Amino acid sequence: MNHQKEAASHLDSEPYYSDAGEPNVLISAKDGTTADQHDMIRMGKRQQTQRNFRHITILGFCTVILSIWENILSTAVFALGNGGTAGLIWGYLICMIGFGFVTASLAEMASMAPTSGGQYHWVSEFAPPSCQKFISYMVGWLGVLGWQTAAAFVSYLTGKQIQGLIILWNDSYVPHQWHGTLIIWAVLSVCLVFNIFCSKKLPLIEGVIVILHLAGFFAVIIPLWVMGDRSPSGDVFTLFQDNMMWGSIPLSTMVGLTGAAGCFVGVEAGAHMSEEVRNAAHVIPRAMMWTWLGNGIMGWIMAITFSFCVGDTMSVLMTPLGSQQIQVFLNTTGSAAGATGLTCITLVIGVFACVAVMATNSRQLFAFARDNGVPFSRTFSQVSPTLGVPLNAVYVTILFVLMLSMINLGSTVAFTQVLSLGVSAMLTTYMISISCVALKRIRREPLLPSKFNLGKFGLPINIIAVLFLLFLWIFAFFPTAPSPSPADMNWAILGYGAVIIFALIYYVFRGRHAYVGPVEYVRKGH
Repeated sequence: MNHQKEAASHLDSEPYYSDAGEPNVLISAKDGTTADQHDMIRMGKRQQTQRNFRHITILGFCTVILSIWENILSTAVFALGNGGTAGLIWGYLICMIGFGFVTASLAEMASMAPTSGGQYHWVSEFAPPSCQKFISYMVGWLGVLGWQTAAAFVSYLTGKQIQGLIILWNDSYVPHQWHGTLIIWAVLSVCLVFNIFCSKKLPLIEGVIVILHLAGFFAVIIPLWVMGDRSPSGDVFTLFQDNMMWGSIPLSTMVGLTGAAGCFVGVEAGAHMSEEVRNAAHVIPRAMMWTWLGNGIMGWIMAITFSFCVGDTMSVLMTPLGSQQIQVFLNTTGSAAGATGLTCITLVIGVFACVAVMATNSRQLFAFARDNGVPFSRTFSQVSPTLGVPLNAVYVTILFVLMLSMINLGSTVAFTQVLSLGVSAMLTTYMISISCVALKRIRREPLLPSKFNLGKFGLPINIIAVLFLLFLWIFAFFPTAPSPSPADMNWAILGYGAVIIFALIYYVFRGRHAYVGPVEYVRKGH
């Protein structure tokens, strides 16, 4: 006890307070505050990682992971093909509002149980006792799938910008699919270096990048407004297009929502870093909400700006550069140098967004392995005593994404559908975890104390969130165009089903004996 007091007096350079106004003392750099220690003890978890993140740094980390205004530019092809500029603008706004309910629901749970496990842990605590273990196990697998595919897709988008710049500056360059795969590997190599050797500096690094994220927003948006030829506002806001020939503009627009939804998937990323954040139960939910709001507003402004600068939608969709955003930058600035300068801003942010996604990814896998949810759990749940990070989880994450990127060798279109796979998996984890809390509210069962309590609005917020997620989940499995060839088919449903089948088989033969739902540790903790 004396040692803890000495550590607190030595390290506590800033005050922490509980919601009741009682001092929340910093114990050590590793254990965090007394509230953090209480939460870990309640959940039956041992503190293994350093709590390096504070209020501002975790907000920066979450903001960089989503990077919504940058992602709007990179994924505009989905909405422009299905919905046009009006579909991009209004579809994005619908997704932003809907994810407000989702984020609020997830933030409340993140405050109740601030753990790297996130959704699968929350399900384990909030689901009916008769099915807690099984549902938690399946949500854990889908969460791992969602974050693994997210890392693959973010690295792909970053690599696509690099390849687009090469095409822009070298007329004789002939792009091949294996070129794109090698560029993805190069991006992953950067992620590996930062996640291993710069792990303790990640809060500082992501803090610097969030400054670039904010400054870059104005650096990109001002030239687009000042230099570009703008389309008539009536066309931009009201002209919905069925460029993929679905035969129905409403259906086409709804299919195009996948791109906008993908921009918000991962909004709970901060929760997976909870065990590395001081005063996590208070800080994480607020970081999640501010990330949703701040990123969301900037994203909508960028969606409107980009839509005004698109011009002829079909010519942008068919650009030889392979990147719609670079083509719009080129059309706007009228020079390759100008387009390159604007692209480099989003490129740098994209690389470090991938670094942050990889960090979150490895923590999610580490937490699930800690509860024996995956094969070789003992190996993946180890934390390096010198670096303070789950090294093996980082390595296997990199390896899996490397393997996933090989899909690009066969079909670039098929690889882009990795977005649908990740979105569908993550939406499922959101739906199930929020449904469990909603069910407890309907049954009037007591909930855990939360420093982000939704109060009497909790149930309607939860219900709206679940219905919205179900709507998005259905369209996540649609192909980008009707009557697709095998190469253009959305194989997300196949990957989704394959992971579920594998998880079920593993559960029957091994998982049901080895996997211990987090709620079991909570009971022991009590």
